Amino acid sequence: MGSHHNSASHCFAFEQDFIGNWRCIPLCVRRKLDLIGLKLKLNHWLALSQAQRQELVDWPDASDALEQLREHLRCCTSGMPEGMAKDLLPIVDAAWQQADRCPAEVLTAAATRGVGLTPAQWSGMSELERFALCKLVRPGHDHHNLEAAFSEVLA
Repeated sequence: MGSHHNSASHCFAFEQDFIGNWRCIPLCVRRKLDLIGLKLKLNHWLALSQAQRQELVDWPDASDALEQLREHLRCCTSGMPEGMAKDLLPIVDAAWQQADRCPAEVLTAAATRGVGLTPAQWSGMSELERFALCKLVRPGHDHHNLEAAFSEVLA
């Protein structure tokens, strides 16, 4: 199971098509944004340099580091045409933070793809893996990565 992955900066194989050039915000960064409650738009992300984007991927997720991340991003985005990244409420008690309870949407998505997902598998995942599955099953989300995500996370 994937619990050996570092939730802070692990990138999934199914994200490989944009790793390196970072043309989309990878899930590990999106998780950190949820944790600090900051709305970073794709335009903000694309206005950052490669090195800055890489720095966000590598940024640790301890609470003091996340505090610094919020300040850092507000600082980086304040001069952008898009305006400063907006504050949201930090995510607390999200489905992906509950190791003991797999959300129905994830179970349904797994079942419709013929994937058996056990409670033990869910609780054995890293927080980032749970985050990825919760994000990828949302209605209106591009689901083409979901099969790849299930096979990678349950490998």
